[in-house]
Amino acid sequence: MNAPYPLDLLGLADIRAARELLSDVVKTTPMIPSRPLTEITGTPAWLKCENQQRAGSYKVRGAYTRIARLSAAERARGVVAASAGNHAQGVALAAGLLGARSTVFMPEGAPLPKVTATRGYGASIEYAGTTVDDSLEAAHLFAAETGAVLIHPFDHPDVIAGQGTVGLEILEQCPEATTIVTAVGGGGLISGVAVAAKALRPDIRVIGVQAAGVAAYPPSLAAGSPVKLDRGVTIADGIAVLKPGDLPFAHVSKLVDEVVTVTDEDLSAALLVLLERHKMVVEPAGGAAVAALLTGAYTPPPDGPVVAILSGGNIDPMLLLRVIEHGLASAGRFLRLAVRCTDRPGELARLLGEIAEQRANVVDVSHSRQSPRLSFGEAEVALSVETRGPDHSAALISTLRDSGYRVSLLADTTP
Repeated sequence: MNAPYPLDLLGLADIRAARELLSDVVKTTPMIPSRPLTEITGTPAWLKCENQQRAGSYKVRGAYTRIARLSAAERARGVVAASAGNHAQGVALAAGLLGARSTVFMPEGAPLPKVTATRGYGASIEYAGTTVDDSLEAAHLFAAETGAVLIHPFDHPDVIAGQGTVGLEILEQCPEATTIVTAVGGGGLISGVAVAAKALRPDIRVIGVQAAGVAAYPPSLAAGSPVKLDRGVTIADGIAVLKPGDLPFAHVSKLVDEVVTVTDEDLSAALLVLLERHKMVVEPAGGAAVAALLTGAYTPPPDGPVVAILSGGNIDPMLLLRVIEHGLASAGRFLRLAVRCTDRPGELARLLGEIAEQRANVVDVSHSRQSPRLSFGEAEVALSVETRGPDHSAALISTLRDSGYRVSLLADTTP
C-alpha cells in the first residue's frame, strides 16, 4: 500500500474533533422509528435520516472536515474531487463555505440533478470515464498538473473522521442501539461510524451493505487486501466503487462485523417501502441498509434496537419513477401482460371489463394486430396493470385464462 498517510486506525478523539469542527456546519439529522422494519426484524428499528442532511447526504461531513484542515496556501490552490454526485455536492458546498475553488470530475452519465446541484454549489464540472474509479484517475492527474488538492471521497483520515460523526449522533439519539447497518461503497462512512460506535459501545454490531453488482468488499475481505473488480453494474450509483480504499479497508477488516449484499430488485423494493410507509425520498444507495433488513440479507438478533442509515436522498426523478414501477413489480403489485384475443369489435372492451371486475387498475394499454406472432383474426393487447399483491396478480391471470385468453407475462426492463 502506498497511501500518503499512515494506515493507523482512527480513534474516538479524531471523531470528536471533527464533530467540534462541524458543529456550525452540518445539522443533526433526525432518527425516526420504522414500524415495517420492526415488524420484519422482531426488534425495534430506527432510521437515521442522512438523506435530510445539507446537500442531501452525509458526504458534506467528511468533505468539510478535510477542506477545513487545509492550510490557507493549500486552499488557495483549489480542490479537486471525483464523484458520481453526493461527494461532488459535499465538496462543492464545503469549498464554497471555506472560500476555495472546486473542480469535480464526474462519470459520463452521472445523474443530471446531481450534476446540476454540484454546479449550483459553485463547482466546475468535468466528465471522465464511465465509473467513479475512472473519474478518480482523472482527478489525480488534474491535481498533479495544477496543484489542486485532491479531496478523496473515502480514502483519507479527515474524511473518515467527518463521516464518523454520524456514529456519534446515532448513539446520542439511540444509546441502547445494538446494531448499526449502513451502505458501503469505498468504505468511508462505515469506517468512521465503526470507530465511533465501537469506542463507545464495544459490543455493538456494525454491518455493511453493498449492491451485489458492485460488491468489492466481500472478495477483498476474503483476500485480506483491497481487490479491484473488473466491472460493476447497479442502480446504486452512490456506492458503485470498484475497489475499497486502503484506509477504509483497514478499518472495515478490523471493526466491521459483516458485509452483506443486496440486489437492485431489493433496493427498488426498499425505496418503495420508504416512500409509501415513511414518506422518505431516498436514492438507491441510501436505501441499501433498509433493503438488507427487509429481505433478510442481514437479520439482526432480537436483543435491542437496530439502526439503518439512510445515507442519501439525491435521486433523479426519472429514475425514481422507474424504481417505483420496478419496486411494485418486485412486490407483485405491478404486471406487464400480453393478452391474445379475437380481433373483433368489442373484444378490447370485454377484456378491460374482465380486469375491472377483478378490481385491478390498468395503467396503460396498447393494441396490435400486425405482429408476425399473431394468427389471422387475432390481436394482442399489451397491458400494464396494478394489483394488490402476488395473490391478486395470480387470481387475475387465472381468471383471464379461464375466460379463454392466452396470457403471458412480459419481461420487466426497469430500472
